Amino acid sequence: MGMNVGSDSTTEDEGIVDINTTPLIDVMLVLLIMLIITIPLQTQSVSIDLPQGNPPPATHEVPVVTLAIDFDNAITWNGEPVGSEAELQSRLAEIATGPEDMRAEFHVVPNRLADYKTVIHVMADAQRLGVSKMAILGHEQFL
Repeated sequence: MGMNVGSDSTTEDEGIVDINTTPLIDVMLVLLIMLIITIPLQTQSVSIDLPQGNPPPATHEVPVVTLAIDFDNAITWNGEPVGSEAELQSRLAEIATGPEDMRAEFHVVPNRLADYKTVIHVMADAQRLGVSKMAILGHEQFL
């Protein structure tokens, strides 16, 4: 910052062309203080009981049932063709019974060219009969 001590002109009517930054700094400091005041403080805490160590290994293996729906809407159950609707219903009811932790996982693998109606029909039947562990696999063919 500089200061004019003297000038070559003899007239006192010349204006100062320096910008007065004091009001600008005052406004900025007020805005900064307002921002600091309005930020909420973290006064609330939530206590969480986190588990210690590694979980124990599973005592039993959960069976997996794979139902594939081909491009011609043919349904196969673990590689074996399903002949009728009644057979599909009985197999779905079979995996839906028993204790929850022993129930089989139900994987639906539809072909890209399979009818939407067939895939949704199988999934709706599985849900209606009580299959709780269901997954749709093979989605990478749709990308």
